[in-house]
Amino acid sequence: MNNSLPDGTSGHLHAAIEVVDVTKDYPVYASPQDRLLSLLKPSGDRASRTFRALDGVNLVVPRGETVGIIGRNGAGKSTLLQILCGTVRPTSGSVAIHGRFAALLELGAGFNPDFSGRDNVYLSASLLGLARKEVDEKLDAIIAFADIGDFFDRPVKTYSSGMYVRLAFSVAIHTEPDVLIIDEALSVGDIRFQMKCLARIEQIRARGATILFVSHSLEQVKRFCQTALWLEGGKVKLHGEASFVADRFRDYELGKEQAAESATAVCSVSPPSGAVPAHLETVALSTDMLAPFEPLSVDISYNVVDETIHGLLLGVAIKGMDGLHIFGPNTYLERVQIPMSRGSHRVTYHIPKMTLLTGTYRVDVGLFTDKGLVCLDYLSEASAFTVAAPYFSEGVVYIPHEWKVHDPDAA
Repeated sequence: MNNSLPDGTSGHLHAAIEVVDVTKDYPVYASPQDRLLSLLKPSGDRASRTFRALDGVNLVVPRGETVGIIGRNGAGKSTLLQILCGTVRPTSGSVAIHGRFAALLELGAGFNPDFSGRDNVYLSASLLGLARKEVDEKLDAIIAFADIGDFFDRPVKTYSSGMYVRLAFSVAIHTEPDVLIIDEALSVGDIRFQMKCLARIEQIRARGATILFVSHSLEQVKRFCQTALWLEGGKVKLHGEASFVADRFRDYELGKEQAAESATAVCSVSPPSGAVPAHLETVALSTDMLAPFEPLSVDISYNVVDETIHGLLLGVAIKGMDGLHIFGPNTYLERVQIPMSRGSHRVTYHIPKMTLLTGTYRVDVGLFTDKGLVCLDYLSEASAFTVAAPYFSEGVVYIPHEWKVHDPDAA
């Protein structure tokens, strides 16, 4: 563990965690024999190639902040935490944790399986900087929180994964760390224990501790963390407000799934063969980033080649990145006449108050005739926009509502 930056300074004055240009490469061997020979003769380079788990990662976490780390499997999340905890050394770059830290990494890390739970408590707590007397004072609280009964004095190798997490978490939180690092461990415990753990983490956070939290539960990250770091292929893809980053990651994943299902989105009805009498030219949004209830305009230009065409209409569809059709009005249904004379024309579709909640949404635009039965031109994903706001509600769209709490004693 590096406790200072390369120039010998402590970096940001109010930072609890600092990660500076961290890269981690792992050698990849062509065969088990090459791996064995590399251990016997470390100076010999027998790796056929290297795998870059982290690539120039930078992160500064202020004291007292809770940060969620998200990303797909293999994105580098656990590697980053292992480097922070000192169990893995970076290939280049430096990390620093200021203050006492406790970590809850993957199952099996930190406890001796042949020792009893009691012995492991003393061993683990001493590694985290507590004297035996301090552990004696906290032991009853550790036992009560873990709540594993007689197993406390049995070898850890006889524990279920849930019991292991209970004890490991209990030790970690009772060391009163300045920095708490958690890697998916809470997903192993039962629901009641998860609730108890989150309540205790809230208490730790309230007294000013810094928390680094890896989770595949985006809702957990949105509700629990102030900021989030999105890792993709070992690189930082996005770092910012937790709800915003989590929603961008969700939309990104949904978009990839949609692309895999259908390489191209097409008009629901096929365009006519031969010369097309009218076609779309441009689609432009007034903004690509807005908050809920702010306005959004879609500026559309189209060109009419054959003015003898009748019943021309424009449709605008707002869809989720997973293809969910959220709203799709058209000029015919709303009795709006659009120009049908030869040449270029411009129409603006305006939403005074966007009621969609945080997320990224795509805009499809279509040019039709015959009451929408014939598609002349269709631009799938013509543009996209993001609605961003602090976490305040669930779902896709905000529906005006009210709550009424009834007095049970009222008649």
